[in-house]
Amino acid sequence: MAKKGRKYQEARSLFDRETKYEPEEALRLIKEMSKRSFDETVELAARLGVNPKHADQQVRGSVVLPHGTGKALKVAVFAKGEKIREAENAGADHAGSDELVARVQEGWMDFDVAVATPDMMGSVGKLGKVLGPRGLMPNPKSGTVTFDIEKAVNEIKAGKVEYRTDKAGNVHVPIGKVSFTLEQLLENYNTLVEALIKARPTAAKGQYIRNLTVSTTMGPGVKTTPGAEAKV
Repeated sequence: MAKKGRKYQEARSLFDRETKYEPEEALRLIKEMSKRSFDETVELAARLGVNPKHADQQVRGSVVLPHGTGKALKVAVFAKGEKIREAENAGADHAGSDELVARVQEGWMDFDVAVATPDMMGSVGKLGKVLGPRGLMPNPKSGTVTFDIEKAVNEIKAGKVEYRTDKAGNVHVPIGKVSFTLEQLLENYNTLVEALIKARPTAAKGQYIRNLTVSTTMGPGVKTTPGAEAKV
C-alpha cells in the first residue's frame, strides 16, 4: 500500500476516524483540512444495504443540487430536426443526429453528459460500448432520454447529478467544491441524502444507509450521519 503524504497524515490526525459526525461538523472538518493549491471537489460516498446483483435492488437516479457541483458540464444532445434547435437554444454544447453519433464512434468525446430523444436511441444504442463504461449512456431513469430537451439541458446546467450503485452497493457523487460556503455544501448534502433515501428499493431489507462519508479530492474521508434534515 502506498504511503500517504504529509498533508494527508496531518489532516487525518485532526479527527476520529471511527466517529460519525453530524453533517455540518463533518463538512467543516474537510474544508479546514483542505490545504491544496487547487479548489478540491467535495464528494459524498454512501454504502447502501442493497445487493446490486438483483435488478430490483439497484439504486439509480438523478437530483438537481441547489448549488450545483462547481463544475461547468459540457452537454451533448442526440436529436433530430427541431429538437436540435431546442437543444442549442437551451445551452447544449453539442447537438446533432446521426452525424454526432458518427463523431463519437470515431473517438470524439468532448462532453460530460449525453442526452438523447427516444427516437434517437436506436442509433445511440450503437455507442453502448463507448459510452457505457464511462457512465455516459443516456438512460430514462436518469432523465437523459426524453423529448423534453430544454428541461433536461437546463437541469444539467443548473447542477443535476446522477447517482447509481456500483457492484459493491456504493454510491459516489460530487456535492460541490471546497470554495463553497458551509451552508451551500450542507444544503447539497441534505438534498442528495434525501434523494438516496427516497430511491430505496422496496426489495431492500434491513438497514439501508450503512455508511456515509464526505471527503475532498485528496483528503481523508470523514464519516457522517444522514443528518436531521434527511427523513430516514
